[in-house]
Amino acid sequence: MKRRALLTLAVSTLLLTACGQSNTNDTTTDAADNSAAGGSDLLQRINNGGTINVGTEGTYPPFTYHDVSGKLTGYDVEVTRVIAGKLGVDVEFKETQWDAMLAGLDSKRFDMVANQVSLTTPERKAKYDKATAYSWSGAVVLAQTDDNRYSSWEGLKGLRTAQSLSSNYGELAERYEAEIVAVDGMAQAVQLVKQDRADFTMNDNLAVLDYLKNFPDSSLEIKLVAPASEQRGSGLVLRKGDDAVIAKVDEAMATLQADGTLTKLSEEFFGADISRQN
Repeated sequence: MKRRALLTLAVSTLLLTACGQSNTNDTTTDAADNSAAGGSDLLQRINNGGTINVGTEGTYPPFTYHDVSGKLTGYDVEVTRVIAGKLGVDVEFKETQWDAMLAGLDSKRFDMVANQVSLTTPERKAKYDKATAYSWSGAVVLAQTDDNRYSSWEGLKGLRTAQSLSSNYGELAERYEAEIVAVDGMAQAVQLVKQDRADFTMNDNLAVLDYLKNFPDSSLEIKLVAPASEQRGSGLVLRKGDDAVIAKVDEAMATLQADGTLTKLSEEFFGADISRQN
């Protein structure tokens, strides 16, 4: 009898354990199904008109900075605000240093980043997705307005260019066999060109446009622009896998491009349309 009682108890315990495991598995499966049906937390907040959290520096004019009144503004910031408006959500900016920007995205401190991020490395492309680019940039040649020697990039051979030796643009100048006049940065390079101590300087298109907007009487102008194949696009960056959110942002971007909003913001901050690839 004792053996039969023990056997009955063992069978009962196994049945209870099996039932418990079945319920647990069913609960886990249901949770996964519900998540798949409703989408990510970010997608649900967008669908419900909630708030999105966006990482940005706040110290990188004209892209993200504080104006004289202390308000956070800049091209990336204002583009993000109009995108949020099209999505029907509020946006909360979380300012952080550049070195911690993507780490904050990884840790879900914010949902996306608006800070001129380009996914140019295999490591970044494997971890993040980028919505439609809202700015395009590449190398440009800046020279005096009345200097008409710049019909092609190959024509830079033998001309003097003011460049930082360790910069990408210094390397580009060497590729085109220009004679490099070493400088510490863009400010010094511009001065050498204005003083005829260098024929031209190369730098990022957006940096040059910002300079020309702030110094319209500089007697300098952009002579050459990198071909489209060498330009980089920057846009809102998200963690990998939120395809439905990317689609919604891209739809908002298409509307803002079509109605001229992006062009207007580009011209406000740069004096030119940087939202379209040349």
